[in-house]
Amino acid sequence: MAPQILWIGLGNMGRGMVKNLVEKGNLDKPVILYNRTRKRAEELAAKLPKGKTEVVDSVEEAVKKADIIFNIVSNDAAVKGVFDTLLKGDVSGKLFIECSTIAPDTTEEVAKLVTDKGGQFVASPIFGAPAAAEAGQLVFVPAGPKSGIEKLRPYIKGVMGKAEIPFEDKPVGTSLKLKLLGNSFILNMVTVLGEGYTVAEKSGVGTDALKQFVDLLFGGVYSVYSERMINGTYWKMEEPLFSANNARKDAGHAQNLAKSVGAELKLLEVADEYLKNVAEHAGGDKGDVAGIYGAARKSAGLKYENDA
Repeated sequence: MAPQILWIGLGNMGRGMVKNLVEKGNLDKPVILYNRTRKRAEELAAKLPKGKTEVVDSVEEAVKKADIIFNIVSNDAAVKGVFDTLLKGDVSGKLFIECSTIAPDTTEEVAKLVTDKGGQFVASPIFGAPAAAEAGQLVFVPAGPKSGIEKLRPYIKGVMGKAEIPFEDKPVGTSLKLKLLGNSFILNMVTVLGEGYTVAEKSGVGTDALKQFVDLLFGGVYSVYSERMINGTYWKMEEPLFSANNARKDAGHAQNLAKSVGAELKLLEVADEYLKNVAEHAGGDKGDVAGIYGAARKSAGLKYENDA
């Protein structure tokens, strides 16, 4: 008999993950859905097969019925708030899978609260954009007790993800350290692209020629972000794929991680300064990380929005 799953958090990552979990997870019970804004949970449930989900208003009540609880919310404060509620009751024997991108120390703190109450905790941040979540092509980074990770595995490859980078029986904060370092690579890449396309436009090289270079030599996520910049998606989108606020949160955590071991992530300081400008121009929760291109344009005397 499949376990009862409770899913908390239906942002642009959570929605795609739940879709694949429902469609491919070989479940025999409806996935219980909770989102701070109930309407978002109802809208997702309406798009999925009838009877495969159950929308609830209270996580405190829902957790009583759940065996496995997934949580993916925006920041450390939100995670702590969720667990303050979840842990009010008896959680012994339940598995909590934390997919949010938060500080390693926060992860360790929450994990201790769970295990002190008899629950099991696995930290499993994910790599991939919302499109990858929708396509079931995420990379999971689970850390914690091997027995807990084994319970997660049936829902990774072929369901919500394409691969995993496991840290079995390692401290749960280890996976968050990798996640933050990985996100620092992404932010640095976006900064290089944003500055490069700005210089290409102003110098007469042109963004199209530079885009051909990027596609031919790098491709992949470089090309994806390039499209978001050149096509003007970074300023036209209604909902950011990776908000400036969340990106700055990740950059801060990554910089703190580096400082804690006597190292630096100097390039990330440049990215963070651009992200600050994105937040000021478009709003921290509305501006997308690809808006670094717009911020680079502004610093070079161009307008934030391109003419796409």
